[in-house]
Amino acid sequence: MSISIDERVTDEVEALQAILMDDVKIKMVDGVPEIIETIVHPSTGDNTDQQFVCVTLEVKLTPGYPEKSPEVFLRNPRGLDDDILDEIKKQVKQKLEECLGQPVVFELIGLIRENLTESNLPSGQCVICLYGFAEGDVFIKTQCYHYFHSRCLASHLIAGKENYEEEVEKLPHWQKISAPPYQQTCPVCRSNVQCDVDALKTAPPSVDSISAPPFRLTAELKALQLKMAALLAQQVAKGGVVGVGDTGPPPLTITTPADHDAAANGSSSSAEGAKAAAIVAPRPAPPPAASASDAAAAEPTRRVPYRGFNRRGKPGRRGRGAGAAR
Repeated sequence: MSISIDERVTDEVEALQAILMDDVKIKMVDGVPEIIETIVHPSTGDNTDQQFVCVTLEVKLTPGYPEKSPEVFLRNPRGLDDDILDEIKKQVKQKLEECLGQPVVFELIGLIRENLTESNLPSGQCVICLYGFAEGDVFIKTQCYHYFHSRCLASHLIAGKENYEEEVEKLPHWQKISAPPYQQTCPVCRSNVQCDVDALKTAPPSVDSISAPPFRLTAELKALQLKMAALLAQQVAKGGVVGVGDTGPPPLTITTPADHDAAANGSSSSAEGAKAAAIVAPRPAPPPAASASDAAAAEPTRRVPYRGFNRRGKPGRRGRGAGAAR
């Protein structure tokens, strides 16, 4: 049974595919368009490197569209804080009310693009230095659309490479040979990135870090320090912090009675010494038997497997044993 589709919806879908081409995805259900999805960028002409923000627009065409408003979702925002997103959602809701009864997807794309063009500067904070982005900052947009001050990202990548090389040096030689080379990753999503560290580290520090007042220990910070110190002491008292305030042996250390005696006398032994003592300490000898008959009686009966068959249940061992006895 064929389902009738509003001609206005068909024309809108065809126009979107003709203009946006591969940049728009149309999900069809039983031949009827249900979801329209596209990534909206700010207007920067052909200079895509200057597109610092974006958002994915998803429009779900409800039954009865366009006489009924569709469901609109803004997903995967990049470079946009919550305030900007809330403002865009507010304008989208208003646009849906104004355009009720007519196709609205093109209107929504244009509305969102205008907002992104006005806000084509990353908002929020650089996750490395925790300072915001201001006019005059030199920052970089990674391939995964995350933003950092160029100098901050250079410091992060340099430190990451040094740490990786230190860990590789601890490996045995055969593992060093097969160890993969260091790969730059995004500090936020851990996606692989390609950055020129030498060029990034020549960038100046962020504007806010230069103009920020010097650190001053306020009464609020002092109160917070006292609160955290009390919490740490409580955790240590309950054994919740390993290695802090623990005067006993390290966890999972094998000890012997001699170690306990040494600890009682005030001397300390290392974990290695405790392990070595546990290995070489002889087991206590059993008390001597009163007589040979008593020892034989005290010794438990041992059951030895029949030697006439090997482990696979095949004959052979008994014959070899007999030959050797001769």
